This record gives sequence, C-alpha cells and structure tokens, in this order.
Amino acid sequence: MNYDVIVVGGSYAGLSAALPLARARRRVLMIDAGVRRNRFAATSHGFLTQDGSDPAAVAAQGRAQLMEYPSVDWLSGVAEQARPAEGGFVVSVQGGGSHFGRQLILAGGVRDHLPDLPGLAERWGRHVFHCPYCHGYELNQAPLGVLATSEVSLHQALMLPDWGPTTFFLNDAFEPDAEQRASLHARGVTVEPGRVDSLEGAGGVEVVMQNGRRLALAGLFVAPRSSLSSPLASQLGCELEDGPLGSFIKTDAIKATTVAGVFACGDAARMAGSVSLAVGDGAIAGVAVHRALMGLA
Repeated sequence: MNYDVIVVGGSYAGLSAALPLARARRRVLMIDAGVRRNRFAATSHGFLTQDGSDPAAVAAQGRAQLMEYPSVDWLSGVAEQARPAEGGFVVSVQGGGSHFGRQLILAGGVRDHLPDLPGLAERWGRHVFHCPYCHGYELNQAPLGVLATSEVSLHQALMLPDWGPTTFFLNDAFEPDAEQRASLHARGVTVEPGRVDSLEGAGGVEVVMQNGRRLALAGLFVAPRSSLSSPLASQLGCELEDGPLGSFIKTDAIKATTVAGVFACGDAARMAGSVSLAVGDGAIAGVAVHRALMGLA
C-alpha cells in the first residue's frame, strides 16, 4: 500500500507527529522497533498532566488513541533502509517488506552509550540518571553524585546542588581548571579525585573508589555519549550536527531536514531532549508535513 506519510519511530515524537496527519485523514504508516529510550525508568516527570506516570503507559495510551484513526497503520519492526523514489520514498523493514510514502518523518531517537563501569548499566534509570529535571526532585535533597565522562559533566555538577548536596567524581575523565574549581566551590560541590572502581548498593547507589573509599548516594548522574538509533538519515544524505554528547539530525524551525520531503523530530533531531520536547517537536513536524502534502510548504 502507498502512504501519504511514513513515520519511522513510534515513541512520543513519532506518535505526536502522526496525530495531526491522522486528524487530516491522511494515510500514515507507523514503523516502530519498540525500543524507547526511557524504557529503563519506572516514572516520567515534567510532562504536563502525566507527571509521575509510567512512561510505557504514556506511550501505550498515545498509540491506542492514534490507532483509533482508521487511516493509520502500525508495523512493528526495524526500518533498515530508506531511499528516494519517484514522488517520495521507499522504506524497507527487516522482515516486513518495502513501503512507499510521499513524505518521511524520522523519529527513531538515539541510543545511549554508558560508561564501562561495573554496576552502572543495571542501575541506569533507577539509581543512575542523566537528567536532574526528570529525576532529581524524587531524590529528596539527599546526597547526589556526578560521574565525569567529559567536560560536559561540569555542567551537570554545577546544576545538581539545587537537588541535593553534590559530589563530582572526576574519574580521570576530566580535570577542572582553577576557574572551574572556583565555580564548583561556589556551588558547594565536593570534588572527588581518583578513579571509580564500581557501583554497588540496592536502595541507592554506593560508589566504590579504587582506593577503597565508599560513598553512599541517593542517585548518581552521568552524561553518556549518544548516537542515532537508525541509519536512515545518513542513507538519505541528511546533514547532521555535532552536539556535546553526539550527532543529531539537522532541522529547521518546522523540523525539515536538509533533504526535501524528509522531516525529523524528537531526540534524534535535537541536542538534548525530554518527553515534553519530543511531543512538541512531533506536533510541529506533523503539521509541517501536512502543509507539504498540500503544496503549501
């Protein structure tokens, strides 16, 4: 079947992008690999009316509401290739054939690359976090930590004291200069030199240093590198931008990429993201694509 629009990625941005198109009675194909970036977190915060909700439930409700529109089809699978075709694009899905769409929305998100530290991966989203706006309040101003991965971690360490007393673990990944140390001191941040050996603990996180010291925390914050979850943008020739934590798809104010007919939204198309920003991005992209279909863009 031919579609007006193919949306690759069925999480918050993709769902939000598809909704105005469905309401305009356009034929939409959703292709989703079923791997949400925040799948490790039990609760989602900061999204108006859904603060504290299960992020899986928010996504499931969004999908259920979208699928009430008869012009929308859903295909679970990995979109492995996209290429231009006359009048649009062809997207090939692993084990799911090839599909044509006049316009294409890339909302596949990003993949986080966590530091190789024993005990970190299994605590990701539960006691080890990335965003203090998403998870800081619930830690109730208890002792917190930042694990340095690069100079970007300095920003985290300077922010975090608003949520609790903060220790900055340099972990041989970053050495602040005199001015940066003064800024940390002014914010009340304790700087912990030396390497971290592992993370332990059940009700929080215990940082075990290589010298044997142990520091108990309510939560540890990390700024991991990220990469695009899907190769489609590169296959199509979309220009990428380099951010402090990884590359993302370059878009303009209406979420159009540098390739005509291809739009991108959500974490894959911004330097940093959240559920709220992903939903907003998707709404912008969906309306812009509808205008393009009408020949108004």
